[in-house]
Amino acid sequence: MPETIYGVIMAGGSGTRFWPMSRGETPKQLLRLLSDETLLEGTLRRVAPLIPLERMLVVAARAHGPRIRELLPGLPADNLLLEPTGRNTAPCIGLAALEARRRDPEAVLAVLPADHFVDDEAEFCSTVAAAARVARNGHLVTVGIRPVRPETGYGYLRLGDILGEESARLVDAFVEKPDLATAVEYLAAGRYLWNSGMFFFSARQILAELQQHLPDLHAALLRIDEAWPGPQREEVLAREYAALQPISIDYGVMEKARGIAALVGRFGWSDVGTWAALREVLPRAAHDTVTVGRVVELDGRGNVLVAERGVVAALGLTNTVVVRAGEAVLVCPRQRAQEVRQVVDALRTLGWDDVL
Repeated sequence: MPETIYGVIMAGGSGTRFWPMSRGETPKQLLRLLSDETLLEGTLRRVAPLIPLERMLVVAARAHGPRIRELLPGLPADNLLLEPTGRNTAPCIGLAALEARRRDPEAVLAVLPADHFVDDEAEFCSTVAAAARVARNGHLVTVGIRPVRPETGYGYLRLGDILGEESARLVDAFVEKPDLATAVEYLAAGRYLWNSGMFFFSARQILAELQQHLPDLHAALLRIDEAWPGPQREEVLAREYAALQPISIDYGVMEKARGIAALVGRFGWSDVGTWAALREVLPRAAHDTVTVGRVVELDGRGNVLVAERGVVAALGLTNTVVVRAGEAVLVCPRQRAQEVRQVVDALRTLGWDDVL
């Protein structure tokens, strides 16, 4: 890959839908959910054949800085950008764009979430390289995944005309998460892709888009940039972040920008967004159940059973999620796994921060 390409790993999420294993000190991206490596480590390893650590930027919460430095000892210290507080993906990407532009005015960013699953890593690298080439030619680029079911937990891309570069298509629209009936229509139509949350663009271009569509955020980023080399860097960063409104890059920029290109990712992908999604990425045991840890299942089917410690024993359960982690246990119907964040909100309202 050209030396102008910088990787950006967005590692600031809280992963509330993976409670009780995902907590304040150990969010989803720092968990070993799928293998012996954390999801963050896996993300950096996947892209290592394309982009060296010297050009990888990891954006994360300040509270997780020490743990990430332990996990990634080869990452240069200045390549870990720590946010004082989470403000969603638009500020995260803006901060990384500033850093990349300081190093190379022609920098092109390959922005990747820290907590996804990829099956075919060689095909993934090929797609990332192609997307970066299209971005170098001046396009905002994303990668979409061909739907295999009427999924209501993902946003969608509606495809338009063929672009003519790297088999890319123009994006007619970014579409919010649909209800089931609409998702069935999208699947049948054949012109919709799942929005993977991967983005490619030059640092200069995304900062210009932020200036146009999110001028307050852009102004804050400029004030941060002015203070960055000096002794007031952390003070200014904290002050500006405290005043920012959380907003995603999808809603703040991509839904409004024009001329966005999409490549189809054919590498086997999941955002591993809920406990139920483990059924997509881990082997299923007898009776269509996924088990992790010391688990006993009797007379059950279609479950997700996880024991971080101790034992989970399930009798007569169907399509149920049971997770034991630390001193907490989660039990919910598999089809309601998207709603686990409501449990986290309820616990926070009760003041039970010791389990968060």
